[in-house]
Amino acid sequence: MKRFHVHAHVEDLAASVAFYAKLFGVAPTRVEGDYAKWMLDDPRVNFAISTRGGKPGVDHLGIQTDNEDELAVLKARAQAADLSLQDEGATSCCYARSDKYWVTDPQGIAWEQFHTLHDTPKVGVSCSVW
Repeated sequence: MKRFHVHAHVEDLAASVAFYAKLFGVAPTRVEGDYAKWMLDDPRVNFAISTRGGKPGVDHLGIQTDNEDELAVLKARAQAADLSLQDEGATSCCYARSDKYWVTDPQGIAWEQFHTLHDTPKVGVSCSVW
């Protein structure tokens, strides 16, 4: 089953963690000095915030898959629709190792399609949105 993903930039991580913990009714599943993530089941969403990057607001949207087969289906759909995609393959970003690619909608909103392989202790080197 796929999970919707939202990543937002925030200026004050502590205040934002406190706000979203109240909004979602649970503490984040992961907190680092510059990052926090909630893996919610109802609604099924991977919601992440960080202080890295641009101005506060939504950085990108995405779909996280549970396995490589689901990711392959999404990728094949994007290719069949002749969408321009940036394939990163296996990469480390946001304290996780993932297989991923990006597409951008007509308004310039980046969409990350990815399958997380495992958590990592460091943020990673390829955390820029295409």
